[in-house]
Amino acid sequence: MTTSNATVRVFVNANGLDVPAGVPALEAVRAWRAEQGADVAAGTRLVTDSRGIAIDPASPVYAGAIYRVVSNRGAARPLEDES
Repeated sequence: MTTSNATVRVFVNANGLDVPAGVPALEAVRAWRAEQGADVAAGTRLVTDSRGIAIDPASPVYAGAIYRVVSNRGAARPLEDES
């Protein structure tokens, strides 16, 4: 079995990164900013494509991919005390 050390260039929030080919988009986000990756994993932030359409963070990266990390406005938030 041959192991490839190939990397691809992707962009996360306009920052170019070289990541291993085929890793999940979440790993690209973590390579950019670990805390943002933790927020995506927790569901408080989303990964979108260049058009703003949410993608599965488990989807594999590809050369030239453009990702944006945005707030997940639909994420559950604690209810405020109404008393």
